[in-house]
Amino acid sequence: MEQQIKELMNDKVLENAASSFGLNFSELKYIGGFQNFVYEYDRNGQQYILRITHSSHRNSDGVRGELEWIDYLHQNGVSVSKPVPSKYDRQVEVIELENSSFITTSFEKAPGKKIFYPECMNNDALSEMCGEITGKIHELSKRYVPSRKEIVRHHWTENSYLKNMKRFVPLNQHQVYERYEELADQINKLRKDDQYGLIHGDINVGNFFVDNDKITLFDFDECQYSWYAEDIAIQMFYMVYVVLDDSIVERNKQASRFLKSFLKGYERNTAIDTASMDNIRLFLQLRELIVYIGMYRSFDLSNLDNWTSTYIKESQERLERGVPIVNY
Repeated sequence: MEQQIKELMNDKVLENAASSFGLNFSELKYIGGFQNFVYEYDRNGQQYILRITHSSHRNSDGVRGELEWIDYLHQNGVSVSKPVPSKYDRQVEVIELENSSFITTSFEKAPGKKIFYPECMNNDALSEMCGEITGKIHELSKRYVPSRKEIVRHHWTENSYLKNMKRFVPLNQHQVYERYEELADQINKLRKDDQYGLIHGDINVGNFFVDNDKITLFDFDECQYSWYAEDIAIQMFYMVYVVLDDSIVERNKQASRFLKSFLKGYERNTAIDTASMDNIRLFLQLRELIVYIGMYRSFDLSNLDNWTSTYIKESQERLERGVPIVNY
């Protein structure tokens, strides 16, 4: 999150956001957030999430589109964190500022616990569960029609990281920019058939909890229209990117193992064709670029730990060469 947005958040905004959901802001516990301000609160022994989003990141109709998508998935049997209404019986509350606004929403907190590294790696049961819920989402996406055109979510080209790349990544990284143009051209030439639709856009171990061998998925903030292969590539990327180039053989083995178990679960609910499997390589490169932009946006590059410094260097080299992080 950019510093100027953080500076707009104050006690008055937080009081208004809390009040609209029947809370006192002292009941809120800040738990973080990369794009949004995210808080936890307790009501009658049940835990909930309060999320505050600045309008520079999402507009209110975009958030309504996200929540309608989540409701649709829940109604069709997908385990997701459901939105909860405000005291005014609205899912979205808007706090107006002088030249912008904050958008407040709330969700049931997912049951269970987060699975951290390295527990998630080479975890075949977890990979299969990820495949199963992803396959169910993609099959439902083929039938989903938003209720109003105003709330239709954006397409992949409008991803906020890609749109703001020139604000964060140094312009002298000519090869990175050139390779992105080539990659975008390749992706834009893909057919938008039954393998294209609304996806979660950011499934990773930070965005689901596991409870009794059941995944509950949350944080649909990045949901967008794209190829279903992108949702698969994102998960593969986050399962392997922690392994640096000095263990590239291990990284490739981890990717192959993940994909085998993932597809076992995925294909219980929907099919994937050979072309889509090949396209995963393109979307691995796209995800690496998005993570790279995010690091330039949010990290103090003059004060990095050894792993992050090495990762950014290796990532830049891959992006310049136009190669995915793994060969699976």
